[in-house]
Amino acid sequence: WITVQLAEGAAATTNLAMTGQEVNASLSPIVLAALAGALALTIAGRAFRIVLGALIALLGAGAAWIAAYVYLDTAANYAGRVAEATGLAGSGHADLVQSVTVSPLVVIALILGTLLMLAGLGVAVLGGRWKSAGRKYASRADSPGDPEASRTAGGDRFDDWDRLSDGDDPSDTGAGDDPRP
Repeated sequence: WITVQLAEGAAATTNLAMTGQEVNASLSPIVLAALAGALALTIAGRAFRIVLGALIALLGAGAAWIAAYVYLDTAANYAGRVAEATGLAGSGHADLVQSVTVSPLVVIALILGTLLMLAGLGVAVLGGRWKSAGRKYASRADSPGDPEASRTAGGDRFDDWDRLSDGDDPSDTGAGDDPRP
């Protein structure tokens, strides 16, 4: 995220490159937690979706804040690494820095963090209106008015499999005779 060019002879190396993880170690856990929250949304109920949406919004805001802080106060983010490389702490190493380059990845992280925050807010506001994933897996007998549920007398799909294992045909309504011998 940040590349610092040091004066010749100031340290063993003249280029110090720092990744986002080196600049702020909390960035990776924030992003992993947001990913886990997004995956949990696929199986969450309505109330839990609202909570997850709010949590994802906070995580996105945190990621955006980290990127904004790196972009706006770059010197504070590389000072420790320069002090470590040169052995000079405080303002003594300011004269040794020739140039500082901030990667476009910082701006991309800021944009993506903001989008993650907005998506989390959208889930928190609208997530309660989504259909629950559990309905897809409910038995047909649990669905009132389902014509296929009434084809078995008081049974569900599991009862149909049990009847099939016993040698009965659960789809046979008895309306006609089987022409096969």
